[in-house]
Amino acid sequence: MTGDNVETKRCQLKDPMDLFHSGQVVKICAPMVRYSKLAFRTLVRKYSCDLCYTPMIVAADFVRSAKARDSEFTTNKGDHPLIVQFAAKEAQVLCDAARIVCPFADGIDLNCGCPQRWAMAEGYGACLINKPELVRDMVRHVRNQIDNPRFSVSIKIRIHEDLKRTVDLCQKAEATGVSWITVHGRSVEERHQPVHYDAIKIIKQSMSIPIVANGDIKTLKDAENVHHLTGADGIMVARGLLANPAMFAGYEETPLKCIQDWVDIALEHGTPFTCFHHHLMYMMERITSKQEKKVFNVLSSTSAVLDYLNDRYGV
Repeated sequence: MTGDNVETKRCQLKDPMDLFHSGQVVKICAPMVRYSKLAFRTLVRKYSCDLCYTPMIVAADFVRSAKARDSEFTTNKGDHPLIVQFAAKEAQVLCDAARIVCPFADGIDLNCGCPQRWAMAEGYGACLINKPELVRDMVRHVRNQIDNPRFSVSIKIRIHEDLKRTVDLCQKAEATGVSWITVHGRSVEERHQPVHYDAIKIIKQSMSIPIVANGDIKTLKDAENVHHLTGADGIMVARGLLANPAMFAGYEETPLKCIQDWVDIALEHGTPFTCFHHHLMYMMERITSKQEKKVFNVLSSTSAVLDYLNDRYGV
């Protein structure tokens, strides 16, 4: 875990709830395994992203292992407001993880939406939507044990087939002091089916706290449409930002300036080649031909990628 010293860091911390009280729709970078790391967060913040999440971190490993902390969580002074997302199934473990990141981050989020088999088998992620009492207990513990009242505690969920159960889960979490809830508008079984924005709207109408909509938002226009459809206070985007990190600034496709910014940021942060290259593949998906992809996607070194970008685009 790296960061500037704790005292300077505390001065930099922001209250994420201020964003939800601004009267504007909050634009959020989703937690993405391998991808929503410091370098990418730095990039999207340059292009009108208001709030960023870390990739999901298994709280038990994070608490137990200094090695896990160093590899999973890196931040700096400009990386705010920042939410650290944890996978957890025990209240005290989540509290211990929250206490470790509290001086360096602006809040934590409990993942109750990951549908991957390994997570569900371990008792993490989306299986928690069927354990509202456990979710309530975890939120309450963090609320009681973290002194800073500005430190947010949020959850990210999927929906049930029976929406009444989702509303009940959300209301229980709200009563325990959860700051906001992000709703991915699909059930655990659904992958590529259309997102149930109508369900997000019903949840929003049943709650007093902010609700964030998530699922299939690819452009700023999509974000505006989903806001109008659901009344959501925030819009969280994953793949849409991977494909176009400048989407929240209104760009229809990744501008060359954004590609240049990514190269500069990634090199400055020492981003590993595979991650550096994968991000560029996503960003250039819409602006390169099939033939260009064949060449670019098999490049195997940073210098080869830099030469290609310079020759093709003058980047």
